[in-house]
Amino acid sequence: MMKSIGGLAVSLLAALPFAALPFAAWAQAPKPATGTLTIAFGAEAVMMDPSRSAAGVDQYFFGQMIEQLIRTDPKLEIVNWLAESWSIAQDGGKPVITVKIRPGVTFHTGDPLTAEDFEFAYQRQRDPKISKWPHLLAAVESFEVVDALTFRVRFKERDGSFTAGNLILWALPKRHLQKVGDEEFARAPVGTGPWKFVSRTIKEELRLEAFDGYWNAAHRPAVKNLVIKIIPEDLTRVAAFKTGAIDWIDAVPPAMVAEFTKMAGVKTGSFVAPNNMYIAMDAVTKDSKFHDVRVRQALAHAIDVDAIINKVLFGQGERYVQVGRGSLGYDADLKPYPFDPRKARELLRQAGFPNGFDVPCYNLTTPREPYQKEVGEAYFAYATAVGIRCKVQGQEYGTWITFGRRDRQGHIDGLYSNMWGHGLPGDPGTPWAGHLHSYVPGEGWGITSLHNDPELDGMIRELKRTMDLGEREALIKQIARLKHERVAGGLPTYRPVVTLAWRDKVTFTPWPSPGFWRGMQEIGLRQ
Repeated sequence: MMKSIGGLAVSLLAALPFAALPFAAWAQAPKPATGTLTIAFGAEAVMMDPSRSAAGVDQYFFGQMIEQLIRTDPKLEIVNWLAESWSIAQDGGKPVITVKIRPGVTFHTGDPLTAEDFEFAYQRQRDPKISKWPHLLAAVESFEVVDALTFRVRFKERDGSFTAGNLILWALPKRHLQKVGDEEFARAPVGTGPWKFVSRTIKEELRLEAFDGYWNAAHRPAVKNLVIKIIPEDLTRVAAFKTGAIDWIDAVPPAMVAEFTKMAGVKTGSFVAPNNMYIAMDAVTKDSKFHDVRVRQALAHAIDVDAIINKVLFGQGERYVQVGRGSLGYDADLKPYPFDPRKARELLRQAGFPNGFDVPCYNLTTPREPYQKEVGEAYFAYATAVGIRCKVQGQEYGTWITFGRRDRQGHIDGLYSNMWGHGLPGDPGTPWAGHLHSYVPGEGWGITSLHNDPELDGMIRELKRTMDLGEREALIKQIARLKHERVAGGLPTYRPVVTLAWRDKVTFTPWPSPGFWRGMQEIGLRQ
């Protein structure tokens, strides 16, 4: 629940002591974890230091070990986590967020979690030499340590993205990180989470051990050792499950979901992932064909997204138009462009391309989401059929994620199968600031943007300053309608549905974040 204080949206949950929530740290101490469980992920982390991470898949890994102040629980409700409480007030007309840290939380090293650790995390995240996200803290005026368990964040102006983004900061161990250095920390992360790092073999496995000193007795692993195998090939991952080599897998291939649901002794769960898929297109370069809105609209009419969801993904996807169901600003009245190849060809003719044109089309070949490669191929086949003739170029995950950033190498000079997570329940503010707002070097705006629309830029900047939820929702809807009409910042397509499977000897409660439902917050083996 939310209420507005002085024009600022404040969570009623934040005002409650954490002991009043269902995640009480003082619950009866659990039995010591025992045994070993081997699971498999289909994708691998690029970076395990949250300060330097830019990939959502990284959270599958460091999110097991490192925690935030608040998070989303299995019921998709925002709950206090490392923050015992937090509140928003005004000082001189400027927002001030005060956070009370939960007492008794320790890092895997045994050091206590303090406000100085969050100050250290803040300084790292705002440093462009370290972080890819310093712009998320651009509205912060100062960070104040009040006492060992209290800090304040003072803002120059209102910043809705800070509160919409789980208060942004990750708990980093200042003393340990300063001792071992960035490179060693990225190799062997240390946090306050339920799992401790043991070892990692890149492209093969990550080994973790349950943290005996973990603060949350009510919600913690019930198995001692966790081995996460990296198996990107779908059939190999499935075979490992069927032969008993592993007991839990993510990203069950869509074509096999029905088979898995009928397997004896196997449980499955299917969940909408917080990753909003879209097709980016170069609408910035003046000689780009997609600079003309009619060409962008032609692409929107050319691709049968519903058919792709049904035939390529076997129904394992949810169509969305700008904002997904359940997210702030969702508008049920906003409908997708209908599949209409004739209309697409007519729009191309009106734009001066009666015979179509050739264009490079970049496709992710790593299975970041189920059948990602095949979905991209389908996009580009539909585009080619109406005259937007794709010269497909495949890219592995590491190349793909770097190529898409305007502040790094490469520039997308055609179409690009892309994604940006809106989160769960979801808020599009930060994604739109990144791929809809015009690119502004050094300021974080438009870091993957291929669009330039001054009107939308102004609205997105206003959205960042909007903290009142009612006002924020109304503005999101306004932006969504303009974005849809102008096919600005890319063409939205679908949100993946990820299916997880585990043997019934495994106890597992799916947590949506961090890790896109892959959080091993509560997993174990039946005794």
